[in-house]
Amino acid sequence: MMGVEQSLRALLLDGAQDGTFGPGAKLPTERALVERLAAPRSAIRRALSALERDGIIERQVGRGTFLTDVAIDIAGAPADSSPAEIMQARLLVEPQVAALSASMATQADLEGIGDCLAAGGASDDFASFESWDAKLHRSIAKAAHNGLLLTMYDVLNTARSLPVWGSLKSRTSTPERRRRYHAEHVEIVRALRDRDADGAGQAMRVHLQNVSENLLGRP
Repeated sequence: MMGVEQSLRALLLDGAQDGTFGPGAKLPTERALVERLAAPRSAIRRALSALERDGIIERQVGRGTFLTDVAIDIAGAPADSSPAEIMQARLLVEPQVAALSASMATQADLEGIGDCLAAGGASDDFASFESWDAKLHRSIAKAAHNGLLLTMYDVLNTARSLPVWGSLKSRTSTPERRRRYHAEHVEIVRALRDRDADGAGQAMRVHLQNVSENLLGRP
């Protein structure tokens, strides 16, 4: 059975795929989503926050909540990608993105990345760490200041909304592994701050290889 966040993602991405929701489409109200998904308003709000974090929706005070172009791009991505395929793609893309970000990141970018790093290190449970992990990786991708690469990253990042991915991550996550991932994040961010493109790319590659090994039993 899908959780509220997964159900809402499926609703919006299906709508983007079949044309019900186009770029910039206004979402139903929270009350309408509560009725449609038979979920409490608090759960709907948490789900909306997660979607906003991933760039799928944009909330505008006084106007409402709108679907972004990211959702349209994601809707066109293969829905049956396996965790192994996703990790292979991440290993091809993210180290190169990190290397570019080391050269292109502004001071404001680096401060935002540092905030995500600190919050992830302070997280003491799976859900919180996963949330900040997602924000950290996307903030690094955003710091490359390349819209096409960011769109590619967002398509890859849809893995987090797949039930099989969430189940696999939760089953393999332990406090020790989260501490190890945080230490690897520290190395990536250190290289970014040093403007060390080769170091950032290599640190990201090592990190993703370890994630892949923990998830799939192979780098």
